[in-house]
Amino acid sequence: MAIAIAIIACHSLQLPSKPLASTAVTIKLSGWGGNLVEQKLLQQVLLDFEAQHPNIKVKYEAISDQYMDVLKTRLVGEAAPDVFYLESVEAPFLMSQNVLEPLEAYITPEFDLADFEDSLLDSFKYQNHIYGLPKDYSTLALFYNKKAFAAAGLSNPPATWDELRTYSKQLTGKLNRYGFGENPDLARQVYKIKAFGGQLVDQNSYATFASEASLQGLELVIDQYQKDRSSAQKSDVGTNSGSEMFGQGKVAMVIEGNWAIPYLTQTFPQLEFATVQVPTINKKKGTMLLTVAYVMNKQAQHKAEAWELISYLTGKVGMQKWTGTGFALPTRKSVAKNLGYDQDPLRSPLVAGVDYATPWQVGQYPAAIVNNFDNQFVSALLGQQPLKQAMLKAENEANQQIKTME
Repeated sequence: MAIAIAIIACHSLQLPSKPLASTAVTIKLSGWGGNLVEQKLLQQVLLDFEAQHPNIKVKYEAISDQYMDVLKTRLVGEAAPDVFYLESVEAPFLMSQNVLEPLEAYITPEFDLADFEDSLLDSFKYQNHIYGLPKDYSTLALFYNKKAFAAAGLSNPPATWDELRTYSKQLTGKLNRYGFGENPDLARQVYKIKAFGGQLVDQNSYATFASEASLQGLELVIDQYQKDRSSAQKSDVGTNSGSEMFGQGKVAMVIEGNWAIPYLTQTFPQLEFATVQVPTINKKKGTMLLTVAYVMNKQAQHKAEAWELISYLTGKVGMQKWTGTGFALPTRKSVAKNLGYDQDPLRSPLVAGVDYATPWQVGQYPAAIVNNFDNQFVSALLGQQPLKQAMLKAENEANQQIKTME
């Protein structure tokens, strides 16, 4: 489990506050470095928590690089924070390692666990224990440029993937260089694999994404990129993300999450865009469920106070403060209802997707699965090798790596 790393890059987020009594307990909280808006928002929420809990001081540390490697190293060395972020894709491994504190004994009826979306909470359950409480989430939705659609004579967004490809060809070379912006990462391809009955991993966490069913979903991406020539990766148009290539007008459509909304509205205020649920594939709805939880270190010295922090940040009041600006979507149904995101023109397709989304989890060895898939799929996308050959190679290499880690 221990991973050797040369540098642990992190910095502290200072929380200016009034002097605390000498009996105050300090709880260490860690997450990854976010943008300035996120950091400022978190700072305010933590200040509010400290004001209501004068016996607890929170020391926040943002781990700016190699987040999971740093955490695993610190967990082994018993130097990990009391509370930290845990992404759903990394949760199965850490939950199986006896390094996280089960939370069910701390949860009271007043906390209202039933208020959480089941699909989000389930990502942090293991062997009848709850190890994390999701702080926010996003699904994926189709973002489309309204001016580009009007210029191409398109009055409605595509409802199926066949329509998306047809629209994409019509939009290419008009107001935008390409009709569609493609992100080839595995986290954006899972719902396409699932649409034809494919799976990512088997019950033993071994890769199984090279099946004929899986290839059917992935072939849609290859064909659009190589045959239609109506889609582009971020590297093809000199941008750093799907949101950026959409904002700059390099592509007319892109599939992104809630994070793209504040980015686009702030960075490209003249952009006229709308969102809709991801078009159906093989007559099936699909999208991804991406979420992060607060978890407690099993070695935490002040578990009662650590729970106070977690329960505030994921409670109804704290969550409303965290998600109230639209920066993130709330995992509590009552908070989502209060904020009206299910009626929001831009966010309602993202909220609707939570009912059928696939949770972003790929077994206990995600790095082996994700890295091998991403490397080989991009190679196939660029035409350097056939798709089936690429996926078989990725699957075999991933499984060899997993065997060495078991």
